[in-house]
Amino acid sequence: MEFLVLLFVGLAFLVILPLILLKLVLGLLFLPFKLLGLVFRIVFGVTFGLLGLVFRLLFSGIGLVLALLVAVGVALLIPLLPVVLIGVGLWLLLRSSAPRPPLRLSA
Repeated sequence: MEFLVLLFVGLAFLVILPLILLKLVLGLLFLPFKLLGLVFRIVFGVTFGLLGLVFRLLFSGIGLVLALLVAVGVALLIPLLPVVLIGVGLWLLLRSSAPRPPLRLSA
């Protein structure tokens, strides 16, 4: 039984060791790019952060105004809903009773 456990540990070591080495090699290969990205994040982070804050405030204000306009529109249209439903019902009634022109087949 101990032999099987030792065999599985040895096989796992043979599988995991190349993966660890591959991760290490790729990490060292991409390290300059990670450092360059860190420098760009530090240099441009403040500028884009402030610009992002300005746009966030601007668009949240626009969204708030649009939401208020929709709320006012709904509040004004709800009392008119019975009149609109009666009008739609009358229109459907009159439309169904009107004679339809015959269909013409184009040649």
